[in-house]
Amino acid sequence: MAANRVVITGLGVFCGVGKNTPEFGSNLLNGNSGIAALDLFDVSAFPSKIGCQIKGYDPLDYFDRRSARKLSRADQFGLIAAGEALQNSAVNGYYSPYEIGVSMGAGAAGMFQSEQWLRAHLSGEPSSPALLRGILPDKTASEIALRFGLAGYQGTVTTACSSSATAIGWGADLVATGQQKAVVAGGSDTLSLLTFCGFNSLKVVDPEPCSPFSLGRQGISLGEGAAFMVLENEQDAMARGARIYGAILGYALAGEAFHMTAPEPTGSTAARVMRDAIAAAGIEADQVGWVNAHGTGTPLNDVVESNAMKLVFGDRVARVPLISTKAMTGHCLGAAGAIEALATVIALNEHIIPRTLNYRGRDPECDLDYCHDEKRQTDSIVAMSNSFAFGGNITSLVLGI
Repeated sequence: MAANRVVITGLGVFCGVGKNTPEFGSNLLNGNSGIAALDLFDVSAFPSKIGCQIKGYDPLDYFDRRSARKLSRADQFGLIAAGEALQNSAVNGYYSPYEIGVSMGAGAAGMFQSEQWLRAHLSGEPSSPALLRGILPDKTASEIALRFGLAGYQGTVTTACSSSATAIGWGADLVATGQQKAVVAGGSDTLSLLTFCGFNSLKVVDPEPCSPFSLGRQGISLGEGAAFMVLENEQDAMARGARIYGAILGYALAGEAFHMTAPEPTGSTAARVMRDAIAAAGIEADQVGWVNAHGTGTPLNDVVESNAMKLVFGDRVARVPLISTKAMTGHCLGAAGAIEALATVIALNEHIIPRTLNYRGRDPECDLDYCHDEKRQTDSIVAMSNSFAFGGNITSLVLGI
């Protein structure tokens, strides 16, 4: 048992395929997608009219009226998921508040409420400045610290779609180096007209539910939600009798310096980051049983990630399934890495490799094992979760049980 091994002792999630961890886990393992028609805002002018929205959400089911008015949609989701993780871990109250930190990834933050303010303002209707409170991406981390009395490290990463994966890695560093006894690490992001319009303008949104690694795929399906995990030193967690769900074995990140939106086509930088994460975990590549891909369903990204897999795993690549959970959850942007890391931990504990949904046919450029047919039993105890972001930001997490 390594003195600085970082383990996961709490899980929390709130997204379009599950409003808590048991519900999310059930839908994940049974291949139930949350991608459906959007009604959060008007999408009639866009080619795609679908996404993974959290349907039936009423803030007053979780917050009093006064609190709900002060919290953006991203704040609310983050508080719900972080609250579940903290309750699940029972860490709050065991350590000093100064020994528990918050490390989270964010994207559009309070943009949804800011758009509400702008529409009201432009139409001459009364518009509350409180709707602008969440525009800063670090607001959610501050709200989590305030709500749960966490007075340790507090930081927010904003590297687009790799934000929350990086935040988990950074949280693990804080624990491994002894700077914090525990860290609540994850991310929160929400649908907004700005992001929906932006991705549609780039022509990377599929009008049908996204179909990663399939022939005829046209792009992403957007989603929203939050996921957090509580990280602790293994020895401390065992001393207090905590349930251990898994471990952050290692991670790595890099910037490609290639293009603002397109990945480097050979996959060489992505492969380097994956290799570095494996090395940081202190294992060999042949110990990785499967990979939870970034797997957006865009024509280029899926090919690049497949190429990277070949560079990392060589002759063994055909026996390392590369799956994508985005066909279930949608692409949750700043929260994607955390939601997918949590999904990977759940699947590892259940000894199941989730299915990649919405298969449309074999793409000759995507010629690996993507679990398109069905979920699969596995005895693997190590998996990798990849997050590739705009600006060439790449993060790979190596997770184990």
